[in-house]
Amino acid sequence: MLKIGLTGGIGSGKSEVSKRLAARGALVIDADKIAREVVEPGTVGLARVVAAFGEEVLRPDGSLNREKLGSIVFADSERLAALNAIVHPLVGERVAQLQGAAADDAIVVYDVPLLAENKLAPMYDVVIVVDAADRVRIRRLAEHRGMAESDAKARIAAQASREERLAVADIVVPNEGSLDELDMRVSEVWEDLRRRAARG
Repeated sequence: MLKIGLTGGIGSGKSEVSKRLAARGALVIDADKIAREVVEPGTVGLARVVAAFGEEVLRPDGSLNREKLGSIVFADSERLAALNAIVHPLVGERVAQLQGAAADDAIVVYDVPLLAENKLAPMYDVVIVVDAADRVRIRRLAEHRGMAESDAKARIAAQASREERLAVADIVVPNEGSLDELDMRVSEVWEDLRRRAARG
């Protein structure tokens, strides 16, 4: 099994690369997506969050009100630690299940937004960094997410710098051009990964 850490700053196009790797046969494990799944209505995760934070973190339909919960935990490091203590073990269990179900020769791609920030590179056989200049990322965040330029700059500033991310990269996927160009680059990367997996 080849374990790939895939990362990139907000607006770099990491999810586009992740989608294309999945289409070529990679097993993609998206930690953010799993973190949402483990607190869906009816889960033990949501029950624990409500027990810790109260009913006010629920929407009328019984789903988690992320904005409300975020406003509570990001203002208080102890409450954030309490939330992480609930969610992280559940995410870890789910990741272990997915990994355990993968074939021995699988190429497993872990979509990890904060890989550089949390110094997780040593956990993977190969680290792929999706890279784009800040100005390109700011433009994309405005166009695709309707984000104000000041918000986009603040989000970028809160993450690792390009230099910090590139320093942990084994493979860099430049993504400032068209989706066709990105597709061609991902094809090359996939062939590289398959060769590495075959070498074991």
